[in-house]
Amino acid sequence: MFDLVADGERYPEFVPLCSSLKVRQRVAKPDGTEVLTADMTVSFKLVKETFTSRVTLDRANLKILVEYLHGPFSHMENRWTFEPQGEDTCLVGFYIAYEFRSRMLSMLMGSMFDAAFARFVTAFEKRADAIYGRRKIASS
Repeated sequence: MFDLVADGERYPEFVPLCSSLKVRQRVAKPDGTEVLTADMTVSFKLVKETFTSRVTLDRANLKILVEYLHGPFSHMENRWTFEPQGEDTCLVGFYIAYEFRSRMLSMLMGSMFDAAFARFVTAFEKRADAIYGRRKIASS
């Protein structure tokens, strides 16, 4: 599951609202983590916004941290955790906090973003089924 979430370039294929994701930079750190700088474009009807994030892939600890750098938010952060629960089961934790910079954009896209984030778990479960076959994925 870590690899599935870490493969951001595939997000436009299955993540709600994600129309593109481009990795601008990829750096392997001495501590074993990999840090990416990526631009994600989200689209909904006539609204299209791109934001830049720093993504830290910590494979040894099964954690992914996404930190907002630039775009339409005043702040945004999300974290993924992965806890193996057996041979074919993984407990996936997902946390996200964000706030739009503009009150107008918040009114226009806020509830739609909330609904999309609520569908993230389902999108990743379906993607895991498609790639790995039917496995047990628990979310927290």
